[in-house]
Amino acid sequence: MGMADECGNVKMHKKNLKAMVMERLDFSRQMTDEEIKDIIDELIIARSKEYMIGLKDRGRLRQELFYSIRKLDILQELIDDNDVTEIMVNGTEEIFIEKSGQVMGYGMRFESKEKLEDVIQKIAAGCNRTVNEASPIVDARLENGARVNVVLSPVALNGPALTIRRFPDKPIGMRELMEWGSITEEAVSFLSRLVRAKYNIFISGGTGSGKTTFLNALSAFIPRDERIITIEDNAELQIQNIPNLVRMETRNANVEGCKPIGIRDLIKTSLRMRPDRIVVGEVRGGEAIDMMQCLNTGHDGSMSTGHANSSRDMLSRLETMILMGMELPLTAIRQQIASGLDIIIHLGRLRDKSRKVLEIAEIDGVEGGEIKMRTLYEFQEEGEDGGKVKGRLVKKDELRGVGKLRAAGV
Repeated sequence: MGMADECGNVKMHKKNLKAMVMERLDFSRQMTDEEIKDIIDELIIARSKEYMIGLKDRGRLRQELFYSIRKLDILQELIDDNDVTEIMVNGTEEIFIEKSGQVMGYGMRFESKEKLEDVIQKIAAGCNRTVNEASPIVDARLENGARVNVVLSPVALNGPALTIRRFPDKPIGMRELMEWGSITEEAVSFLSRLVRAKYNIFISGGTGSGKTTFLNALSAFIPRDERIITIEDNAELQIQNIPNLVRMETRNANVEGCKPIGIRDLIKTSLRMRPDRIVVGEVRGGEAIDMMQCLNTGHDGSMSTGHANSSRDMLSRLETMILMGMELPLTAIRQQIASGLDIIIHLGRLRDKSRKVLEIAEIDGVEGGEIKMRTLYEFQEEGEDGGKVKGRLVKKDELRGVGKLRAAGV
């Protein structure tokens, strides 16, 4: 091999140097990042005397070696990039990212299936989750709060599938949502009054419509002197400025014999913790009945989210989810929903990739066996301008259930 070939073969240097670094690590104690970087630097300098490695390649080698040992290998650079909101790893062949609202291919890929699985196991271990062939699907999170979904073989046919959704380091507030045109100032003022008056609010929308982001922004209107309990499958909520805040997260069963702790268990536990409000990150199944019972037993001001294509569809999905948790007559289920929920906020992602509040609707009891729902605000499209959808959130009706507003004096 010629000198020029050796100079450009960063992958070869990385593989050889990593083996040498691993031999130098002291596994009897927790080594600091700086100690590991010092070992990497020492070995790169020594190798540079034998091979012609340019300064640029040295810097790249240092970063890639450190990321592969201490961090998440080739994904770490993406995770540290504030403009990257989604990372999609399709086995060892392809990596796609969403950056600044656009999905695109990423030039790098994992060297082997084993290396990708090492990264996956590192992520799972970091939040006390287990993923293997016997339990090939897991939800997890990174230290920075990013949401992680893993699917292994035999379920994933093309190799391990890893999806990471990254949230902003600083939570997005209503001010930013107004600046982006996601919601109007009038609607924000209206919702802030509802939150302070402890209306029960449910946020619906499709995948990637911004439900968690909007719930975080909405929680900013909760008074500071209240006690809030948050319940999630994976801790993603970033509720700010609430001193009396308790965060709880579900737990899967593991090989040590620990029993699983689900959303339903945590909702029941939270009722014994003297909450002023209970915030459930997402309702997906039978826990919907526990959530509705919670809303109907004096825990006003609670909030949650769910997947649906419209506000009306969200009501239908809630009915189905309640039936998953308890067999009840449909009329009883609808009565539970109508008496427990006050407001549904439906979010959507338009064809230009922008996220908007599409509807704010009031639940207005049951009539003729059907839940009555009245649209208070609705997004009305006004055409396109340079590929951007133009429109605004228009007020359609007045809130009729004003009892809580009057009681709260807001």
